[in-house]
Amino acid sequence: MRWALVKVSLAVTTMVVLAFAVPLGLVIRELARDRAFSNAEREAAAVAPALSITTDRGQLQRVVASAGSDAGMAVHIPAGGGQEALALGRQRAAGEDIAAVRKLGRASTTGVAGGSTLLQPVALSTGEIAVVEVYVPESEVTNGVGTAWAVLAAVGVALILGSVAVADRLGVRMVRPAKRLVEGAHELGEGRLGARVREEGPTELRLAAVAFNSMADQVVQLLANERELAADLSHRLRTPLTVLRLNAASLGEGPAADQTRTAVEQLEREVDTIIRTARESKPQTAAAGPGAGCDAAEVVRERMAFWSALAEDEGRKWRVAGADRPVRIPVARADLAAALDALLGNVFRHTPEGTAFAVDVHNGEDAVIVLVSDAGPGIPDPEAAMARGRGSGSDGSTGLGLDIVRRLAESTGGDVRIGSSVLGGTEIRIWIQLDGRTPVNRGHRRLRRGRPRRPTAA
Repeated sequence: MRWALVKVSLAVTTMVVLAFAVPLGLVIRELARDRAFSNAEREAAAVAPALSITTDRGQLQRVVASAGSDAGMAVHIPAGGGQEALALGRQRAAGEDIAAVRKLGRASTTGVAGGSTLLQPVALSTGEIAVVEVYVPESEVTNGVGTAWAVLAAVGVALILGSVAVADRLGVRMVRPAKRLVEGAHELGEGRLGARVREEGPTELRLAAVAFNSMADQVVQLLANERELAADLSHRLRTPLTVLRLNAASLGEGPAADQTRTAVEQLEREVDTIIRTARESKPQTAAAGPGAGCDAAEVVRERMAFWSALAEDEGRKWRVAGADRPVRIPVARADLAAALDALLGNVFRHTPEGTAFAVDVHNGEDAVIVLVSDAGPGIPDPEAAMARGRGSGSDGSTGLGLDIVRRLAESTGGDVRIGSSVLGGTEIRIWIQLDGRTPVNRGHRRLRRGRPRRPTAA
């Protein structure tokens, strides 16, 4: 592209320079010729007054000498009145040319060796016609023409070089962004997802760079979402793994029981490896579309029925409140179930056996609050617990459970907060916004609570 612009500029500028320089050069040559013959006409005009007064040879020689030179001017006086023909100076023009000028009575020019001559007719006092011949050498006709042509050529070359330089700079301004766009595409194709292109240059290339960067961001986001989907799906496997681990712990002693526990531990390690490998970027969870969602109360009852068997095995007291009537929320059923399983699984994993827990559902006008509380030791650093991927490896935590819950709440415009429960341990509040607006001063809202339900188990 760069050389194409240079070639086009070179061709166009050359044609323009030639279109103006050639006619201008011809005009300069004609001006120099006209100047030379104008000088010759002035010299001839200086002799005319003397010829109209006298034809004396001596006087005419003095006039010719003062007007020009013997080598450059000649006067031809015809014979008449008993006088012989008189010629002063060197004759260069042919006799027939002189006779033709005398006969026609008008000036003319004719070419001679080394230049040209101007033949100017002059009327004498006797009524005869004399002819004044002025020699114009070729050097006078072309005087200054070569210099003017050289100046024109220099100006033309300067214009051509200047246009080429400007075209080259413009080409660089266009080529560099294009090269960066190509390099960015190669880097992105090689797997360097951080490759971006500076948005500069002509408007078209700048828009192409903007589109490329947007495409790269979308690719990165899609890959991140894929990794997070793998991580979240793997995290959901921890719920049945927890059940298997607890059931395996109650099998007692024996080779079969040891093999079962070993297999469960190996499976847990593999799932943790998948989660840690996949949790490199932050995903985005989309809320359910208009008209979609689920009954939160039904999902809570279903999940609590699932976890109640484990609670009975470990001697845990539990209760459910506010789930006795439908509570519609704009969240997919599978996402809410995964969030509840993550929170309840944390209760079983991080609290001692026999620790009580509860799930409360509060239905407000514009929001639904789900509270999961326990009587355990609590969370020493709630802020760190909410940070994705910062779970402790010593207790088997991957740091993804609370992040799954947080993303579910934020997809509706809500949030998740960790506090102290009335049971003495941790209380995790999931605020689910019903109209998608960002809630303000949530701590001071008065919610219409669902009628508390008697504990299902005590």
